[in-house]
Formats: sequence, structure tokens, C-alpha cells
Amino acid sequence: MRSGAWSVRTLSPVLLPRWFCDAGARPARLRGQRSVRFLSTDPPTALPAHARVVICGGGVVGTSVAYHLARLGWTEIVLLEQGRLGAGTTRFCAGIVSVAKPLSIESKMADYSNALYERLEEETGVKTGFVQTGSLCLAQNQDRFLSLKRLASRLKVLGVSCDVIKPKDVAQLHPLVNIHDLVGALHLPGDSVVSPPDVNHALAVAAAAHGVQIYEHTSVNQVLVKRGHVTAVETDRGSIECEYFVNCAGQWAYELGQSSEVKVSVPLHGCEHFYLLTKPLSEPTRPESPVVIDMDGRIYARAWHGGILSGGFEKNPKPIFTEGRNQLEIQNMQEDWDHFEPMLSALLRRMPGLEACEIQQLVNCPESFTPDMRCLMGETPGIYGYFVLAGMNSSGLSFAGGAGKYLAEWITYGYPSANVWPLDIKRFGNLQSSRTFLRHRVMEVMPLLYELKVPRWDFQTGRQLRTSPLYDRLDTQGARWMEKHGFERAKYFVPAGKDLLALDQSKTFYKPDWFDIVGAEVKCCKEAVCVIDMSSFTKFELTSAGDQALRLLQRLCANDLDVPVGHIVHTGMLNERGGYENDCSVVRLSKNSFFIISPTDQQVHCWSWIKKHMPSDPQLHLEDVSWKYTALNLIGPRAMDVLSELSYVSMTPEHFPSLFCKEMSVGYANGIRVMSMTHTGEPGFMLYIPIEYALHVYNEVMSVGQKYGIRNAGYYALRSLRIEKFFAFWGQDLDSFTTPLECGREFRVKFDKDTDFLGRDALLRQRVEGVTRRFVMLVLEDHDTELDLWPWWGEPIYRSGELVGVTTSSAYSYTLERHVCLGFLSHTNSDGSPAVITPDFINRGDYEVDIAGQKFPAKAKLYPFSSLFAQQKRRKDDMELSNFQSK
Repeated sequence: MRSGAWSVRTLSPVLLPRWFCDAGARPARLRGQRSVRFLSTDPPTALPAHARVVICGGGVVGTSVAYHLARLGWTEIVLLEQGRLGAGTTRFCAGIVSVAKPLSIESKMADYSNALYERLEEETGVKTGFVQTGSLCLAQNQDRFLSLKRLASRLKVLGVSCDVIKPKDVAQLHPLVNIHDLVGALHLPGDSVVSPPDVNHALAVAAAAHGVQIYEHTSVNQVLVKRGHVTAVETDRGSIECEYFVNCAGQWAYELGQSSEVKVSVPLHGCEHFYLLTKPLSEPTRPESPVVIDMDGRIYARAWHGGILSGGFEKNPKPIFTEGRNQLEIQNMQEDWDHFEPMLSALLRRMPGLEACEIQQLVNCPESFTPDMRCLMGETPGIYGYFVLAGMNSSGLSFAGGAGKYLAEWITYGYPSANVWPLDIKRFGNLQSSRTFLRHRVMEVMPLLYELKVPRWDFQTGRQLRTSPLYDRLDTQGARWMEKHGFERAKYFVPAGKDLLALDQSKTFYKPDWFDIVGAEVKCCKEAVCVIDMSSFTKFELTSAGDQALRLLQRLCANDLDVPVGHIVHTGMLNERGGYENDCSVVRLSKNSFFIISPTDQQVHCWSWIKKHMPSDPQLHLEDVSWKYTALNLIGPRAMDVLSELSYVSMTPEHFPSLFCKEMSVGYANGIRVMSMTHTGEPGFMLYIPIEYALHVYNEVMSVGQKYGIRNAGYYALRSLRIEKFFAFWGQDLDSFTTPLECGREFRVKFDKDTDFLGRDALLRQRVEGVTRRFVMLVLEDHDTELDLWPWWGEPIYRSGELVGVTTSSAYSYTLERHVCLGFLSHTNSDGSPAVITPDFINRGDYEVDIAGQKFPAKAKLYPFSSLFAQQKRRKDDMELSNFQSK
């Protein structure tokens, strides 16, 4: 490339490309409808005094929300933009719409966006620049190729057309691509490119035609809240009373949340993002040339006006905008050719034919990133009517259409039409809002977008944010850590003499290096006793002066909470559809006091759900006590011996029945809540210890336990134990669309009690009509643990050659010496309607699990292999899985 591409330089001003222009300024007309104009401030136009919904942000995300709300029949919608429409990040989008995303829900959103942008021109008369180019995801090594094969299997479940192809096929589809170092690629023929400002303009035109009022040059100062509800939006041109507010402010979403009357946490941070534009090549690139995504080279490239547009995600990103909204509109920031040089080199290696082309411009624009590389969506905790859609992690154009649709459904119906929990803003709390945390994490997140991510990888920044009092003690004993909701949790414990560095750097889709370590921990759980620090679990106390606490829980929970004091109840908190909003254990501490234990990442979501349904009663009190208690899980047949010595109390089932809680002394410490449950199905106890006693109790347990073979264990052992016992877990197996009847938990629903609860009517209907999806356990056969790819989650399930579902969890069962997968099955009638799933349907099928394109036979069951666990373990060659057919 010419023009000093290898050094820092200042280019003379150039005309911005056509799709950098101000989209909002172009007149347009919807076919068969009145002409549309946007309301600007020249001359000033008075804002309405009242609206049902106020949307802040006139980029492609905000206009998508406005468009979809209007399509759902909403009126009195006002969209406010502090500058001009599409003059923020949308103005500089690369224009690529690809469904090759890490999560199924993200692929669904991108697939919908693709279809939406294709039809917008017909709907509005505004040209959107839509070209179905397809895309090529390249693999330079076998691990990347395996990840693409896994992605292809998952996309086919969604009905997305894709093919795993050879390098020579890549050359035929895109002659500019150098294939000498490739091992394969994934071809997605349905991917496309568009003109982002034109898409933005088309969405705005369509929204305005449906009655949405759009005001440019209007800044939102703060959102006013009264008694936990949005009441008004204060702007630099006056206030607008409203019922709902949607923060689509992109780069400024964080600052907008912090500036509100009641602060809202929107954890995102900006980074500089670079891409270059070339002048037309001597042989101009065809508009329909496939987009090239070379993640190993950290670059992407697309055809652009006869030349190339190419950017990437470097290893050393540059965070920006740490304080305040310092620009009304985003301008092209300072060029930095030294910083872009590694990506330019990678582009020239991938497309050597570009060596002689001339550069037109190096674009430097901001992108906002979130702590876990997933966008932020949904209603904020604590403020009803305040919604957020932001933090697109450089995929705003791909996500905007689908995300706008789901958020509009959420506002309209109270929930979206798909499970969006992986994107729900309530997966974060205030603890992720530290500017320092976000700045450090975003520097890791941006490079990770193109990094090879094998199963169970962990973030390295923003760690040790929340730790148990036992953290240092466990760390010195070889704990290797993972993070959940900011909390450090031990994965496993490396025995003395093992190579710690090798284990930390182990990255594979095959058998991991920690296999034997976790196996030894599982063995100890089954034969002796292990202790697992489970302090990260969410813990609430609900108390009342009268029976208010019981009445609230009876309304929220599917199972019966009117039990004797000391009893533990496993239950789901359901929504009106009968789906799980929470899966928890509830202990009745006293007549009017309850202890609620939920998964770690449910802390914000569960709190918000309970608060949403709590009556305004000063005698009813909900407290988050997660930080007050250290939780130790003692698992194994010798757990009762350890506790008996420490408490001088018999811990046998006769004296301490299952699912029972007693407050007792352990060692010198008093007031320990000891519960006869383990969350794994193994015998043992949970100890909830006031944090000031945590170290003492742990030391006592480990000291007394020596004679019984005690050892530390981690969450990987816990995962293996719970999956082989067919225990479903919320957030992985259970979600807001899964009912107790679909996952074999009908026995945990109080149908026999004359008590109304959320979801009761939906479950009664489902019980009559039958379930159309069913949670099953699949045990792999003819699968070599040493040589074959492992199942992790998201693998397609086939029944008699027909696609019937996907796995939601999987783990190696050290008891069965087989891999066990959990997942849901469903099928359709001849007319395409959902069919009822019966036990007979489950039992009569021949099953296969697709792991990266290779299918492995499996046996399906509706119940765990409980009879086997009571028997002596046998070698897998002697097992006869045919004996385990469901009755």
C-alpha cells in the first residue's frame, strides 16, 4: 500500500464516504403513506408535555426500538437525539451483518436483523445499501477449525444456512484471499453488508410514519423517578412526563445512567476502533464479494466502493471517554498508524494483492464494550419502566434489529419472545460499575472478540473483587480460580508437585489437563468427605411481623412453603407463563422468617423479582445477607462423622433428616445454620457460617476430617456430580420459558393445595394439554474420552436422524465412566405444530449428539441412573447400558 501507510501521518481532508453522510437530512417517503419529516431545533419545536415512552439515542439501536414499538401498536413515542440522527457510532459502523456469534440468542438477533434490513427498502423507499455477500470465517489452525465446526452445528439448529469448506473453496469464493496457511473455513451465504446510516434513516422514517416523534439536538439531562417508577425525563429543552424510558445512548449510556435522579448502573466502556478505507483497486472488488473474517489474524475485510474496508481487534486496545459526555456527535478521532500496523500487516498477509493499492483514510471511531462481551438489555433493577439497550461490543448493526424487537416485546408484554437472560442487564450489579474495573476489563474484552475461546475460559482482569474469608487459605492449598458475578470460586485444587503453569494455560476442546484432579475430588466426595466453599451463592432473608412473608412466598413459589420450622423446600419462582424466574432452596427459620438460597448470578435478578411483587408493607422486610455468611458444603458419607465430632450431636438421618436445618455449634462457633443437603444428591451438609467464624470453622472441619480422608474440592467436581444425578441448574438448563412439568419437577408444584401462585393457571393448562418439550439425560456411547472431542454445551441432539434439541449442560461422569449430557427434546406434528412429548416417544428413539459435526450415539433417559450409584463401580466395557432403558 502507498501513501505512507507504515508511519504516523496527517492526511489532507477527504470527503467522507456516502454512508458517512447525515442520514437524517434526507427526505423520504413511505410507499402509500404521507411524507415524513423529523422535528429539529431550527426553528425550535416545542417538546410534548407527555409521552408513554421516551427513547434516548437516535442511532440504529434507538430507532430500531422506536420502530418495533410502533409496529406493536404503541402511540405517544418520543425519540430524542442530542445531535443528529445516526451521528454517533452508527455513522462509523463497518456495515457488516453476520450471524457468526458466540451465543444462540445473538445469532437469532443477527439473523432477524439481516431479514429486517433486506425488507426495509421495500417498506420505506429508502435505499439501505443491502447486499447479500455472505461471509467467510477463516481458520489458520485445527483448534479454530473445531470452533467453527461447533458454530456450524449450532447455527444449523437455528435454521441458518452454513457450510464448512476447504481452503480451495475459499479461493474460489474470494480470489484475493491467500489460502496457503488455512486449514478450512465456515461459509455463511446469508450474511450481508449494508449502509448503516441509511438503515438508521430507514428505521427512523418507518417509525415516524407510524407516529413516532423524533427530536434532534435535544439532550437528556436526567430521568426522574418517584416511588421506584419512571415519571419524567428532563431535557435541555424542558421535561416530558412518561411511563417508560429507554436508554439507547450508546457511548454515553453509562454517564446517562449515573446522571439520573436514581443512579442506574450501565456497565460499559469505550475503546478506540480502527479500520482503513482504500481507493478502488485496479480490478475493483465486486460489491457481492464475501466478507472475510480472519480471527486468527485479528482482522475483517469487506468490499467497499471498488476497494476494501478492513479493521480488526488488536491485542493492545486504547480505552477512551473516561469522564463525561465530551462530544455531542462522534468525529473521526486521531489516526494512529503505528497502532494499526499489526492489523495492516495481517491484512497484507491475507490479501497480498492489496500491496499496490492506495489508502483513502484510516478511520478511528469509538465502540462501547461490556465486562463479558455481551450487550446490555432489559429493565433495570429497582426502577420500573427504565429500560436499557446498549453496549453492543462492535456488533451494533448485527444486533440492532433483533435486539430492538426483543426489547419492544419486553416493554409491551413484560417479557421478550426468546430467552435473553445471557444479555439481561440484571446479570450485573453495581459492583461492575467501577470506572477502573471497566477500563481494565475492556482492555481484555476487545482482544477477546477474536481470541480462540475454548470451554471454561476465564477473564483475567477485574479479579478478586469479591472473595470468601477463606480465599487466602484455599489459594495456598492449590486452588485454581474462576469468577462468577465478581465472586472468586475454586474450580479444583492442584495437588503438590503438579505443574501449575501447564494447568493454567491448558486450552483444548478435548480431554482437559485437570481431568484426573477433578476425578480424584469426585471420588473423595463419594467415598470419604470433601469440603467446597460455596460462599458465592445468593442469600436473602425475608421476615415479617405477621404472616406477610409466608403469603408473599406462597404467591411467588410453586412449591408449598407452609411447612414446619426447620424444613427446607426446593422450589421455583415462576412467572405467569409457568417459566422459572428463579430456582432456589427456602428454609423456614421461624414462623415468619425465611432464608432463601439462589444461584450466584441470581443476586440482582432474584432481588428485583421479589421486590417487584412485594406489597408496600413496612412490616415486611427483605435483606440481602449474601455477604454475612460463608457457606461450606461437606459432601460424602463421612460428613456426618466430621460434624458429629465437632458438634457433639448425632448427625445420622434418624436424628437429622434430609432437607432439614438446625442452628447449632460447630467447634467454638455458635449460631451455625447446618442444613442436610448438598445441591448434588450426595449425602452431606451445607454450613452457613457467620463470616467472623468462617476461618475457625474451616480449620476445625479440616483438622477433624483428616482421619476421614477429607480434602478440598471445587466447582468442577460439583458440576460432574449434579449432572450425573440429573440436577437441572438455573441459567444453564432452566430459564424463564422452562416449566416444572417440562423438566420433571411436577412433584415440586402444589397442585393439591388451594393456593394461588404465579404460573398456576399456565401449569394447569399444560398438565391437561401435555408438554411439547422435555428435559432428558443422554449418556454417550462409542465415545472415546481420550481421543474424541468432548461435549460441553449447545450440541445438537438427533432422534432417529431428526434434529430434536440441543444440550444445555454436559460433564464427564466419573461414576458411569461416560459423558453425560442434559438437554431438551421437542418435535413437531405433520402440520408443523408442536407435538406432545411422551415417555414412550423418549424411550423409543435412537439418539445421537452432534459434536462439531461428528455424531455420537447416546441413550436417553428421563430419570438418573440412581440404582447404579448404589452398586460397586464397574469398568465401562462391562456396562450394559441397555439395562438402563426407562420404564
